[in-house]
Amino acid sequence: MMRVTSQDTTERKEAVPIIDVNRLRGIITERGISQRQLANCLGITEKTFCIKVETGILGTEEAEQLIQLLRIENPAEIFFAKTVT
Repeated sequence: MMRVTSQDTTERKEAVPIIDVNRLRGIITERGISQRQLANCLGITEKTFCIKVETGILGTEEAEQLIQLLRIENPAEIFFAKTVT
């Protein structure tokens, strides 16, 4: 087991959600695409996809793929939201 002490110089940074989850879910519903289908396109399990959406934390490549798959016109409003819901 690894112990973290005050002498350790490595800092752990917590990921900050920057996705407007409600808007993303709304677009998914509007497009009529299931979470399972999107997960398959991203190469992850449906459970992993749901966790990523619930936490509002997606990788850059995943976000780019979703923008293309869902034909999101203004991705900055969803993926770089100033206020997350």
